[in-house]
Amino acid sequence: MIFTQRRLPWFILALSALVLEGAALYFQYGLELDPCVLCIYQRAAVLGIFLSALIGMSAPRSIVARSIGYAGWALAAGWCLYLALELSGMQLGIVQPSLSCDVNAKFPVWLKLDHWMPLVFQPTGFCGDIQWQFLGLSMPLWLVVIMLLHLIVLGVVLSVELRGKISA
Repeated sequence: MIFTQRRLPWFILALSALVLEGAALYFQYGLELDPCVLCIYQRAAVLGIFLSALIGMSAPRSIVARSIGYAGWALAAGWCLYLALELSGMQLGIVQPSLSCDVNAKFPVWLKLDHWMPLVFQPTGFCGDIQWQFLGLSMPLWLVVIMLLHLIVLGVVLSVELRGKISA
């Protein structure tokens, strides 16, 4: 049995998403940094990674559960990467703030996260503001690095999964 058919890797993926969500809430409430709407959308994407990990963890030996988990992970990490790149571009002055940097979140009617959990998904900041840096990188640039790592790990996991199918 390859490692992707065990719960531990899926648990680690879920834990990584929870750590990112916890860090976002620490920055917001502990350091009093205001998240912009793109930050909130990135939180939603990280929630997607968490939910995808739960699906994979629910039945790791099922190819269907793993496939849904992989697809969700790829879509959520890719979307989060896109948003982090857009926000980084705005902060660096490369990209002009667009209508996507609104003051209110625009979640679909069937997924009103900002109404259901306003303490987590309500934007209070502006996209162009750089409120925090570490080693010269702003928060969205760090998220670019983290999401690239997520996608690299996903690529490695998928290659292991495919090699397991070919050699079986």
